[in-house]
Amino acid sequence: WYGAAAARHEEDGVHGPSVGFDPAEHDWHDEGFVPPPVSELVIYEMHVGTFTDGGTFDAAIEHLEELASLGITAVEPMPIAAFPGTRNWGYDGAFPYAVQESYGGPAGFQRFVDACHQQGLGVIQDVVYNHLGPSGNYLPEFFPIFAEGGANTWGNSINLSGPDSDEVRRYVIDNALMWLRDMHV
Repeated sequence: WYGAAAARHEEDGVHGPSVGFDPAEHDWHDEGFVPPPVSELVIYEMHVGTFTDGGTFDAAIEHLEELASLGITAVEPMPIAAFPGTRNWGYDGAFPYAVQESYGGPAGFQRFVDACHQQGLGVIQDVVYNHLGPSGNYLPEFFPIFAEGGANTWGNSINLSGPDSDEVRRYVIDNALMWLRDMHV
């Protein structure tokens, strides 16, 4: 099962109650999909919230055939990780394991990835592993996610090499594996 930090009510953002999600409930139709070779990638970076009037994964699906006809071979939707509010550029992600609810949540993202693959489009996961947004970031209450005394342009640096960093690295690695396994990116 997949723990999502996004709230059931958009106005609560990442501060609201968590919801459960079973990634195995999606019936994938991409078993024959082969990603394009890196040498043939033509990447379209897609801001999900502004790509269509609807601002959701499902609304974006309606335009995938058009992107493929332009010669696009991969889509990099962003931002994906849950953040406070309903629209964001992705620098304030507070929970890397959750898909932003205002864009359609994890089920919407699965439908989007599946539809991309059916159009022959690869999906590149936009991740941020060097910091977390300040609002809704409750991870420091559970383990030493931040490096002591370390900071970068967007906030506290993630503890990848300091004391007690083994679990932080495991958290990041497990997150990357989750995107591959559960979302087929």
